[in-house]
Amino acid sequence: MQKIKLLPEFISNKIAAGEVVQRPESVVKELIENSIDANASTIDVIVKNAGKTLIQIVDDGEGMTEDDAVMCVQRHATSKIKTFEDLEAIKTFGFRGEALSSIAAVSNLEVKTESKDDEVGTLIRVENNEIIKEKGSYSKGTSISVKNIFYNTPARRNFLKSNATELKHIIETFKKEALSQPSIHFRLFNDEDVIFDYQSGTLAERMKSVFAENILDAVINIEERTELMSVYGYIAKPSFLSKSRSDQYLFINNRFVTNKSINHAVFSAFENVLEKGDYPFFVIFIELDPAKIDINIHPSKLEVKFDDDRGIYAIVQSVVKKALGSHDLVPSMSFDNKNPDRESFKIDSRYTSAKDDFTDRPGFVSQNKREINRSRNVFSDQDIDQLFNNMNQEIKQQEKTDSKSHPFDESQGREIYHSTKRTHLDEGVRSNEASFIVLLHNKYILTPIKSGLMIIDSHVAHERILYEKALKSLNANMPFSQQLLFSQSLNVDPADYELLQELEPYLNKLGFELKFFSKNSIVVVGVPSDVKIGSEIDTLVDILNEFKKNQREKSLEVRDNIAKSFSCKAAIKAGDKLSENEMRLLVDQLFATSMPYVCPHGRPIVIKIPVEEFDKRFGRT
Repeated sequence: MQKIKLLPEFISNKIAAGEVVQRPESVVKELIENSIDANASTIDVIVKNAGKTLIQIVDDGEGMTEDDAVMCVQRHATSKIKTFEDLEAIKTFGFRGEALSSIAAVSNLEVKTESKDDEVGTLIRVENNEIIKEKGSYSKGTSISVKNIFYNTPARRNFLKSNATELKHIIETFKKEALSQPSIHFRLFNDEDVIFDYQSGTLAERMKSVFAENILDAVINIEERTELMSVYGYIAKPSFLSKSRSDQYLFINNRFVTNKSINHAVFSAFENVLEKGDYPFFVIFIELDPAKIDINIHPSKLEVKFDDDRGIYAIVQSVVKKALGSHDLVPSMSFDNKNPDRESFKIDSRYTSAKDDFTDRPGFVSQNKREINRSRNVFSDQDIDQLFNNMNQEIKQQEKTDSKSHPFDESQGREIYHSTKRTHLDEGVRSNEASFIVLLHNKYILTPIKSGLMIIDSHVAHERILYEKALKSLNANMPFSQQLLFSQSLNVDPADYELLQELEPYLNKLGFELKFFSKNSIVVVGVPSDVKIGSEIDTLVDILNEFKKNQREKSLEVRDNIAKSFSCKAAIKAGDKLSENEMRLLVDQLFATSMPYVCPHGRPIVIKIPVEEFDKRFGRT
């Protein structure tokens, strides 16, 4: 007897339905997307018993003729794919022609439709694999009712969760579809109650409807148009983050999808601003040629592949970085146990800032991009090199009584002159004498700002400055080494000797000049100007150990690892005393970096305490 036989059509249909229809939410998604393809301006979603009893999608789209209505419930019947080439440039949401036939295989399906050119509409009812057709007068557009889902597959029905869980999935999908099409009016009814009513409008208006009325205060607008692709949408400010990956919405050509590469591009653009366990909330739209993506790799069309993953990754990352750089992201600290800034979208308008508004910074710090460029000319890299190179010597020479002087005493400390440009530096300090600056416990720099008080960690601030300077040196390939008067020798074990030989080209670009001899002996001839006098060998060993630690624990790229290791070990340490001029230069250079909010390892550099918090503590409110 023949063992291999063809499955009956009603069984194969149910098997196919298992890929498309997993729960009531799957039906909602497929039918909404069909309504969008029909150019509907209003879409109503009606569910009863969390979709287990009824799912009805009503739209005012193009509708169907009688012949199309009969054909639409057939397996693989579609109006969107005519040739194989059409699969390579898909512009619609539904295209495989399997949604309605799969839904009909596991439910009682009813379709009422009437096109705008017809005077009489069509009703199609599918029950027990039989198609019943009727004529009648219906509203222009299409209404599809799905009743008693999985009534003929009880095993599948038993796997459905509680009504609350199933409704939650439906709501999530409804919101994603509503976000993808802000120009369409969406409504969701549950057991005859209106849950959501999203009026048509702009993306910003739809964001307010879906999330919160003040959501735009918590997000940053992004937009970049290129020949390859367009990227636009919103990303959360670092103060308003999510503890869940579910608050990440990516739309490719207005279709909600998931893509790990794009998610990582957004995540990496925040460059350690995120705390452990935080995820950036975002609503990002990407528009590109449909021929450059493959949307047909997942039964529910939720995943997408790009033909140029690296190029798209780089564009998204740079767009997000550019947007973050245009906002003041210094976090505000509250004396309360609960910090409102860390709760999603519970926003205090006092702590928000507009695009390109960097006025809430110390008075002596550059306030806009033009002034930042100007400050870089006034405080050159040579100034900073000389300043921190001689810092320890100047600190040791200061009298012990300096630490006991009053912070507002004009005689505190003395100016440290390192170059002929000191006139400009002194003028910058004297012109801002009203803006005091204090070093607390030789660790934290305190200075007033428009909204209150700013606190800066001196070590990590210097670390950020040196990190960005190191990256520039590695990219520029123009090493500058400060020659030692007396070269110093270092003996290392064979493994470290080999590693230092591998890293020598990178270390040379930073300013280290090393000579390798036999028996694991290394001679240090020159060092970067940032390395403190007398600590050349210790700093090199510390950099090597830090590099190995990062290599073990974080698997960083070599250039990034070298830059982070150098900045960490060459920066001033907590406990080093700084003069007023040194602190001002340090703060000004910090805010000239691309990311002055966190150090290369993710530790916060700056916080601010609003004056309202002081008023609250002193009973002024």
